[in-house]
Amino acid sequence: MTAVETPRPARELAVGRPLAVVLGLLTVFGPISMDLYLPVLPALTAELRSTTSVAQLTITACLLGLAIGQVVAGPLSDRLGRRKPLLIGVVAYTVTSVLCALSPTIEALILARFVQGLAGAVGIVIAQAAGRDVYSGGKLLRYYGRLTVLGGLAAIIGPVIGGQLAAVTDWRGVFLFLAAIGVAILLASLLIFRETLPADRRIAGGLAHTLRDFRRLLADRVFVGAVLITGFTYAAIFAYLSGATYILQGVYGLSPQGYSFAFGLNSLGFMVFGFIAGRLSERWSERGTLTVGLIMTGAGALGLLATALLHLPLMAIVLSLFTMVSGAAVTSPPATSLALKDYPDIAGTASSLLGLARFAFGGFAAPLVGIGGATNAVPFGLVATASAAAALLCLGLVGKR
Repeated sequence: MTAVETPRPARELAVGRPLAVVLGLLTVFGPISMDLYLPVLPALTAELRSTTSVAQLTITACLLGLAIGQVVAGPLSDRLGRRKPLLIGVVAYTVTSVLCALSPTIEALILARFVQGLAGAVGIVIAQAAGRDVYSGGKLLRYYGRLTVLGGLAAIIGPVIGGQLAAVTDWRGVFLFLAAIGVAILLASLLIFRETLPADRRIAGGLAHTLRDFRRLLADRVFVGAVLITGFTYAAIFAYLSGATYILQGVYGLSPQGYSFAFGLNSLGFMVFGFIAGRLSERWSERGTLTVGLIMTGAGALGLLATALLHLPLMAIVLSLFTMVSGAAVTSPPATSLALKDYPDIAGTASSLLGLARFAFGGFAAPLVGIGGATNAVPFGLVATASAAAALLCLGLVGKR
């Protein structure tokens, strides 16, 4: 163990702040792909002559792509290194963003979004795995806290920019803007990102070896618990991403710009509480911080259900959303650390399962929100409450190994 850990501080000093910034930028693939076009989703639905549930499949397709892509990219990065898969993924993301903008039908857009998710998954999984390559201990917890903060910042910027873009362009222009973001991240990766996984630390072997690594991870009760908690928590988050734009605009009458600022408030909570959770987990307890986050998530979800059933005013749903989203942010750093910290040798593979749960659970939850139609918030509240309750039930799995 000492032989593996000894060189890490030197490597961390060598990469410095520029690499840390690029690793942070890679985390925007997920939130920016989802959030930027949410304010124009109703307009997209109308222009392509689709229904609410079918249009929400563009979200589901992207989420499933993000989930499946991580399962492929994670193990590959353990064998081939981090840099080459990353560059291929960013190029593919940029190209598929253009294809999304050119989609003539809702079916073509759903397919393009799935491929866009596959490509975007590479950046997400490598940001987590490369962070594990160069950080450990308290610095690793702080790093995952920063990833949560940057994810929240992207979630703030995404819908705000999307709302403003809606005033000057249509949904196709929004996807072209995503392509431009891909180009910017590609340039940053080319100029700054250097390999974080030396050849002597890479995993040899093919599919059989990868399957053995998966079995090793799934035999660990704490790892499985952290993955399930992450998955169920993000199911509530992606139900929010899928449904809030219809509820806040259709039921409460907010404009795309008004929705973007309401969304930004919740994302600010995600960012602030994610930062606090990273520090709190290091100084107090990972499991204690995780418990607090799950209680907050459950309280917010119950507030959403009560708001839907009792037809409470706008302030009630905004406060409930803020509590639920902030609680999810509190769970993210400790859950990620619990899942990855004991697997430095297969960090990419472990990250891929964590990402699979995060986006697959979210992908299945997202379309359920629209079952009752664009103006019915009850399915939204039910999905969020069920997801939070399932995450709480998994808390017992993350006791000490």
